[in-house]
Amino acid sequence: MKRREFLGKTLIGSAGVAIGASGLLTSSCKGANDKIVLALIGAGGRGVPTIISCCKINAGVEIKTICDVDDARFTSASAEIEKQLGYKPLTTRYMKEVMDDRDIDAVWIATPDHWHALATIWACQAGKDVYLEKTPTLCIWEGRKMIEAAKKYRQIVQAGYQNRSGSYIAKARDYIQSGQLGQVVHIRIFNLLPGVKWLPEPDSETPSTIEWNEWLGPAPSRPFNKGVLNGWINYFAYNPGAMNDASHQLDLVRMLMGNPGHPKSVYGWGGNHVFNSERDTPESQSITYDFEKFTVTVDSCNATNYMAKASNEIRMDPGRFPEWKTNADRVEIYGTEAMMYMGRTGGGWQVYGPGEKIVAQEGGIHPDVEHQINFIECLRNRKQPNSSLEQAHLSASLVHFGNIAYRNGNKQLLIDSQKEEFTGNDDANRYLKVAYRENYVVPEKV
Repeated sequence: MKRREFLGKTLIGSAGVAIGASGLLTSSCKGANDKIVLALIGAGGRGVPTIISCCKINAGVEIKTICDVDDARFTSASAEIEKQLGYKPLTTRYMKEVMDDRDIDAVWIATPDHWHALATIWACQAGKDVYLEKTPTLCIWEGRKMIEAAKKYRQIVQAGYQNRSGSYIAKARDYIQSGQLGQVVHIRIFNLLPGVKWLPEPDSETPSTIEWNEWLGPAPSRPFNKGVLNGWINYFAYNPGAMNDASHQLDLVRMLMGNPGHPKSVYGWGGNHVFNSERDTPESQSITYDFEKFTVTVDSCNATNYMAKASNEIRMDPGRFPEWKTNADRVEIYGTEAMMYMGRTGGGWQVYGPGEKIVAQEGGIHPDVEHQINFIECLRNRKQPNSSLEQAHLSASLVHFGNIAYRNGNKQLLIDSQKEEFTGNDDANRYLKVAYRENYVVPEKV
């Protein structure tokens, strides 16, 4: 029986059995039969199906409330939850109502990225655990504040870097660390996605069905704009741009390489040189990180329409591998003896030696289910999850380092790992923290 099948059946079918490595429950956690009550914050295309899946595969887990600023979204989400789970949750536009509800044990945050830090800190202060989709932060400073809050209030925070729950990825890590690739000298990350020319939309009156002030939250005030609401990935005020997606591969690489700390330096290049769009975030980026004994490059683009991510059929079939040459989000790991192609969230991995001979391989499926199981396990046994906030912060920082190098004029920047700032570059350091609106401030003291 496969691990995901075993865990699923164990959780769904067990009666009074604690899930966890030790098999013991501490006084601070719920028993295996105690109900865990969730709330969804951000009822979009990612949040709704994943929280429903979590409730299906874990015994004793239910959704009490959906929070979204758009009435149409939470109405649709409520109907889907009723269809899939057989009950209708409450709905609200206001996050504070969720935080004030003592019945809710944990929140499932799937908002735009500019809300991630404040929502997580509010949840920790309210005594709630957190499942947080990537990218966990909008800037580097936020990461440390979130870590401080989780530690201070002793809350579990699982970041949505699902690769950390993938058994095939753990096997790749073990293969690399056994030395069978030789010494790793260079890693290439690809995030070469299709794209079209971006065009701005005009501001308009705020619809009565949308609470725009709540959507903006910590971000600067601005008139309602449908293009911003639906295309926030194009603005640094709400999102790290296309590098948001590449953060999955960056976190994957850090896991494979034994979770190194910050790199010594970063060089970033980028721009809107294909469609010449006026979008805030760049169409194309190329970033190099110096980890002293090896380098990592990320090539990101929203204009390569012949590239594609692995299909869901490949991602869920451990017997199939992508066509690596046109796989949009692959990772290539170059050792002195062999090189590895690595699939993100499914797709497995293959090792090539001299003469293009495959010398090792392992199939793999998307580890969403394992990640959701791990989250609920940790809520019950109070152990750190597979994707801890500390490691998620270090991975997200790579995204921010690359973007800052681009925004600072496509330059190389030296990194002070202890201070989490750039050496001798005040212009670059001004991007380490963003400004917040009144009533939506990420606090200095959490």
